Amino acid sequence: MSRLNFTLEKVAPGSRARAGRFQTAHGEVATPIFMPVGTQATVKAQTRHSLKAAGSQVLLANTFHLLLRPGPEVFKRIGGIHRFMNWDGPVLTDSGGFQIFSLPESRRMREAGATFQSYVDGDVHLLSPESSIAMQRDIGSDIMMVLDQCIPSTAPYDEAQAAMELTHRWAVRSLAARGDSPQALFGIVQGACHPELRKRSADFLRAQPFDGLAIGGLAVGETAQQRYDFTGLVTAELPAELPRYLMGVGTPIDLLEAVHRGVDMFDCIIPSQLAKRGTVFTSEGKLHLRRSVYKFSDAPLDPDCCCQACREHSRAYLHHLIKSDEVLGWHLLTIHNLSFYHRLMAAMRASVLRGDFVDFYERMKRELIRSDEDNPCVHPKKAQIFRYPRRGDYEIHPGPGGFNSVRQISSGEVMHSTNRPDDEAERLYVGQSDLAGRFATPAEAGDELVIWDVGLGAATNAMAALRCFERQREELGPDNVRPLRLVSFECDLDPLRLAAGKGGYFPHLRHGAPHAILADGKWTDPSGRMQWELLHGDFLERFASAPRPDVIFYDPFSAKTDTALWTIETFARLREFCGSKPVELYTYSAATAVRVALLRTGFFVAEGAGTGPKATTTIAFTHPDGASQHPQRPRLLGAEWLARWRRSSSKIPASVPAEKHAEFAEQIEGHPQFG
Repeated sequence: MSRLNFTLEKVAPGSRARAGRFQTAHGEVATPIFMPVGTQATVKAQTRHSLKAAGSQVLLANTFHLLLRPGPEVFKRIGGIHRFMNWDGPVLTDSGGFQIFSLPESRRMREAGATFQSYVDGDVHLLSPESSIAMQRDIGSDIMMVLDQCIPSTAPYDEAQAAMELTHRWAVRSLAARGDSPQALFGIVQGACHPELRKRSADFLRAQPFDGLAIGGLAVGETAQQRYDFTGLVTAELPAELPRYLMGVGTPIDLLEAVHRGVDMFDCIIPSQLAKRGTVFTSEGKLHLRRSVYKFSDAPLDPDCCCQACREHSRAYLHHLIKSDEVLGWHLLTIHNLSFYHRLMAAMRASVLRGDFVDFYERMKRELIRSDEDNPCVHPKKAQIFRYPRRGDYEIHPGPGGFNSVRQISSGEVMHSTNRPDDEAERLYVGQSDLAGRFATPAEAGDELVIWDVGLGAATNAMAALRCFERQREELGPDNVRPLRLVSFECDLDPLRLAAGKGGYFPHLRHGAPHAILADGKWTDPSGRMQWELLHGDFLERFASAPRPDVIFYDPFSAKTDTALWTIETFARLREFCGSKPVELYTYSAATAVRVALLRTGFFVAEGAGTGPKATTTIAFTHPDGASQHPQRPRLLGAEWLARWRRSSSKIPASVPAEKHAEFAEQIEGHPQFG
């Protein structure tokens, strides 16, 4: 029995357009309906009073964002989202699947759920079907959505099939997690732009006890016509007795076309986002109020609208507000756009009930694509596309948390792609190696600490070590801090030249040292207790001329891009060069192939701290007691890892001949750390 008690009142002759009703704990809802997006428990630039006045019935909020801020405890203590935001109407909560899809650089998809890094505080979270439903129960929404894996609508068949099947498994888990909650729950049809997958997804989900079904994975890359075609394909497969929700769509013409194909519910940020830019939908076509043609216009925004913006203000005043970037302009134009959307939905519903929707559809599909015919646009010259600065094969790459990194254009690989670079350097290299403690440790005269910085890049790790040294020098005094010799290896200095020339993007380089490195290849701290030098060229050709290290920050590009630096042969040469000296190697990689190569060449390998979506990284020691003598006591790989390695499809590196596989496996199994 559906928790919404959906009633289908009428289907339009000659169309699939429907008029219906359903009941929630916070009131009855008439369909078709548009739901304004209140992502963070607020529709941007609106109040509850302006939303009511515009005709809003249901608001949408987002589980992903509300999980991070304010968090579940707030909703538990206050008593749910309705009381929290003082909204007495129904609320639908999205599960967070699309937001996870929007974080390709800082999330990892697994069967358990999606691991991602918070943009609020950098913490790593797991959003699973169970935790998504738990959060939605805490929020207290009237309608919940299952967690789904959203992918581009243009994704290839195999990728779309895998995402669809994962979405189905998560849907079943979401139903189980809902339990006896009175909240309604919608499943989400996936399958990208593959008709067979869409039909299979609809067939699977309609067999589950959902209270409604949504169409996901559209408006993420396909053409408008593809969107209309796949909407119609899916609605033809959905049961008539449940409401149908097209997620994240769209413009007024999109809504008209989707209602014509049998959709009942919609949400989209377009009304408020276009309003912020000065664009509105009116009975006279779409208007762009930033245009100077409206500067002296005393006419109302839309003569057929009675919203606050149209009743009380002229186009000239609204033009002025938008040009001045005043929040009031955003507020008023959003009121108008929402009013326009709600009137359009009401008009479609009325035409279905009258039985003349087809005539309404034919008339409105021309009206809804009009622009201001009294003031036709003269299109300005095409604006130049902003590009982040480049140098050679590298460009500045904006990160998801407001930081910047460097991206190699040819490979697409980003240096420190998921975390703020200086935070990752502190956590993974400086903090994990206890660098501050090493500088404070009394040392005999001339006993300098030698750090190899393999993969200088934009000097993030090197500068983190330098800053740590400077802090300890100030705290302990120059004569009491252990001397440091920092040796950086890099074959291509363009990343550092790019970053150093754009200090506004990279605050960590606001120091004289990296500029001296670029100019002279060396820098000495004023105290004389730290020397930083650059060995420019191929690491494999240069490292034998460097002093033996105590610590290695191993941070070249990945094995896919920089293959030669991740091979058994390279690690064997490194291990031989270190000799009997106790050396610690820290790297971001936790790949089985990397760990196997380190083990095979005589290193003792431990799990390192997690960073971003990586649950672990890797630490390698040349000395058997390296892990036990380390201040943080990292855990050596043991029986559990060995068991996973035995099952791995990549347990033997590709460079090992087939006839040597058994011998290689025996050597790994016989490593002293597994004794």
